[in-house]
Amino acid sequence: MSQAAALPDVVRDIDRVDPTVVAQAARFPSSILADVAGRRGALSGRIAPLAPSMRFAGPALTVEVRPGDNLMIHAAMALAQPGDVIVVDGKGDLSSALMGEIMCQQCVALGVAAVVIDGAVRDSEAIRGLGFPMYAAGLNPNGPTKYVPGRVNHPVSLGGVTVNPGDLVVGDADGVTVIERAKAASLLPQAEEKVLAESRRIADIRSRKALRPQWLDGALRAAGVIGEGETL
Repeated sequence: MSQAAALPDVVRDIDRVDPTVVAQAARFPSSILADVAGRRGALSGRIAPLAPSMRFAGPALTVEVRPGDNLMIHAAMALAQPGDVIVVDGKGDLSSALMGEIMCQQCVALGVAAVVIDGAVRDSEAIRGLGFPMYAAGLNPNGPTKYVPGRVNHPVSLGGVTVNPGDLVVGDADGVTVIERAKAASLLPQAEEKVLAESRRIADIRSRKALRPQWLDGALRAAGVIGEGETL
């Protein structure tokens, strides 16, 4: 029985989430998308934007590096297409920065939508001034090495979530949510419905029409907190 050929360490061509889906998904908060995806896909809160005003949406271009080495991020940037989100599994290492101002300037010139790194970055003030959406696990002024091989456009894991090349990645002040490429389009109508439902709920609270959720008593009974026929 023949075995499929192993993928090269650098995969040049990937299937990306449709640009129309990206544009529609960009209208929704990361929290809404995480909710309609089954309350999953949100990266750990330790991976956060350098400024709360930063937001983005785009297809994932995935990178795996050895801690403290950014050679493969440079390789990914050489392959990036406009609108891509470079997602880096930096192993959560904070001992040295994997990116700084120069690389972010290059990303802007290339049309990269954002970078998400499970690792450290530096030149944070300059990156904030540039307005480039950078999400990272921390900061460190130490620079990286550039000689350890890694992989580009393979599945990676960061912040407790598996990210495949081409998946939809959306970020805002709350953090980053990843949606599988094949599911992204089907979740958009659900996201629209949830936004409308939450808007109605907020309006009812403000008007004092409904100051507690309708499901509360039922949930308390199911949990054994109150008995049948009881209410708060």
